[in-house]
Amino acid sequence: MSDKMPEIDPEKEKQDILKAYKKLLRSTKRNEAKGDLKLIRKAFDVALDAHKDMRRKSGEPYIYHPIAVAEIVTSEIGLGAKSIVCALLHDTVEDTDLTVEDMRRMFGDKVAQIIDGLTKLSSVLDIQEDKSLQAENFRKMLLTMSSDIRVILIKLADRLHNMRTLDSMRRDKQLKIASETMYIYAPLAHRLGLYAIKTELEDLSFKYIEPELYEEIVAKLKDTQRQRTRFINKFSFPIINSLNNAGIDYEIKGRTKSVYSIAQKMKTQSVPFEEVYDIFAIRIILNCKMENEKSETWKAYSIITDHYVPNPGRFRDWVSKPKSNGYESLHTTVMSDSGKWVEVQIRTVRMDDVAEKGLAAHWKYKDTGKDANKDADQKAPAESGFESWLNQIRELLESPDPNAIDFIDDFKLNLFAEEIFVFTPSGEVRTLPSDATSLDFAFDIHTEVGMRCIGAKVNGKLYPLSHNLKSGDQVEVLTSNKQRPKEDWLGFVVTAKAKSKIKQSLKDENRRIAADGKEILERKLKSIKLTLTRELTDNMYKHFRLKTSQDLFISIAKKSLDFKDIKDYIESTKNASKWYNVLRNRISGTSTTEVEKAPEARPRPKDKGDTLVIGDASQKMDYVMAKCCSPIPGDDVFGFVTINEGIKIHRTSCPNAIHIRSNYAYRVVPASWASKDDYTAFVTGILITGIDDVGLVNSITTVISKDLNVNMKSIAFESQDGVFEGHIKVLVEGIHHLNNLIKNLKNVNGIKKIVREDEIDN
Repeated sequence: MSDKMPEIDPEKEKQDILKAYKKLLRSTKRNEAKGDLKLIRKAFDVALDAHKDMRRKSGEPYIYHPIAVAEIVTSEIGLGAKSIVCALLHDTVEDTDLTVEDMRRMFGDKVAQIIDGLTKLSSVLDIQEDKSLQAENFRKMLLTMSSDIRVILIKLADRLHNMRTLDSMRRDKQLKIASETMYIYAPLAHRLGLYAIKTELEDLSFKYIEPELYEEIVAKLKDTQRQRTRFINKFSFPIINSLNNAGIDYEIKGRTKSVYSIAQKMKTQSVPFEEVYDIFAIRIILNCKMENEKSETWKAYSIITDHYVPNPGRFRDWVSKPKSNGYESLHTTVMSDSGKWVEVQIRTVRMDDVAEKGLAAHWKYKDTGKDANKDADQKAPAESGFESWLNQIRELLESPDPNAIDFIDDFKLNLFAEEIFVFTPSGEVRTLPSDATSLDFAFDIHTEVGMRCIGAKVNGKLYPLSHNLKSGDQVEVLTSNKQRPKEDWLGFVVTAKAKSKIKQSLKDENRRIAADGKEILERKLKSIKLTLTRELTDNMYKHFRLKTSQDLFISIAKKSLDFKDIKDYIESTKNASKWYNVLRNRISGTSTTEVEKAPEARPRPKDKGDTLVIGDASQKMDYVMAKCCSPIPGDDVFGFVTINEGIKIHRTSCPNAIHIRSNYAYRVVPASWASKDDYTAFVTGILITGIDDVGLVNSITTVISKDLNVNMKSIAFESQDGVFEGHIKVLVEGIHHLNNLIKNLKNVNGIKKIVREDEIDN
């Protein structure tokens, strides 16, 4: 079999590119002006020439990517000509000789501004080691997004096409990109109301992060398709008759939940696929005038509840008060005749369009009439909630010199949060995430109100700052000029604004205290004829196990670190010049403890492409298994270079993996297990639940110890009201050994569920 690339036919490629471009034009809005079409053609010609010598990893001409992004922008998001132009040109400044000024000269200021926002920071910029280039890039993009939302809409289209074509990338690159997508881009699509794109991004990310579970769910969905269709038809039949008799114009659809959401339910509820009860939902889409929407949706709800009993705890009304991303719908869950709960969503054609296409569709319906199909330059209407959200982002971005990782974490806080509606004493409605506290509400009113908050009256009753609010609460904030933000506030606030402002205030206070501490240290060192240098400061804070030099100065100011200890340290290191040289030349990732012990630094992989082989004696590299997910041989894993604890091995499905690969990809090392059968046994935990019975524990231990010769490290059983829960730690050789054990235990009478426990203490 030949490894040669297939021969390229330049003429055929040229024709195929033109076909792709014509397909894009067919996707654009039919009433685009001639001038707009000329501008799109000009952008296409510029992009085609700029990328003429470039190819994607798959081998196809690079120009297919910007064309595909432009098609997503117009057909799946609903933006117009200017956005199509930016999508076609979005990679030119980053990947070719063209500059932002070239874009401004050829296409104007607005296009140049958007493309600049989409262009990543150059990797040659001097980024501090503790900052992530990915997070810095995202922060730069958000700076532009706060003035023009199309930056992020085009970026989402770009990310969606990259995810659709991820097969051609290396496995480690797939994991990095998929994790980044799951961590930031899918929640962002959700926040902007792009439900279809959010769902596809989640499913594609999940496909690469946990391929085996993904394929298992896809196969089971395919196997049960006919069964679901029969159920939906039977369930819908009486509703259809009643809707027809009432003269309502409607469309009814059965919608299967996404693969990712099914997987999440399986994990959070610890149930197999067969026991996830709400795998599908019924959607009723009404065709009516905007002024009749509310009455028509409630009329349809009344008809449904005439036939089926609703679950009062599962009712959601987003028609009377839409979500802040513009989402409107009535959701109810009803009991079918066969004893299964079924979710029913009721919305109009307009609401459905907004739910699928989000922000762009909201603009279209907001501007009904002459400008309905024009590409919007203005921001989203304030009453939709988008303007309020953008204002929050602007406030985050205005914080002086924020750490990029902290910024992304704060920004992400409310992307997926459910919402509650809370009232001020004057009756003004404020939208907050669920679990928001009195203090979150105070910061939502005004930053200074939050800073001075000492408590709140909720529905007339006094409550502390940490009190969780509920929808419908009326809140009056109590303040004092003596109050200052405290560190423990960060433990209960949930909004990005509150966290950001509290952190900033604490940083300002710490800087003031640190300045005092530094002055004290300089004065005391001067008394023993020493000058405080950067090198001495660095050596001291590392010696005393502090994170930064600021922590050292704060400890001195607060007198938690005695100057006598500092003098003892200086005396002990006076003649250790060799030690100092080692410290100055230490390899990133080496702990202070090891440097003190010996000048030999921990070896690291030669480059990002190197793979750490776990269990290979010839590869002399220190690593430990992460306790958060306890990998065992056979698990899909990666290495993470920590600052003080060497390389930690994590499972790709680890709860912390997405955050690590999204923010610290430059410290991720590809890893695999050595190819040998005689692994040292690894400790892993399993959780067993079922119906308690005489002799059950004996049956379980017999299977583990006698039948399979598996060593147990610990076993603990609890029983209550006839139901037992057992936590067992066993020594296994690998994932196949563990799976075989679980399979055999499932045959024991009384056992209902067995799951692997991620978190154990070795």
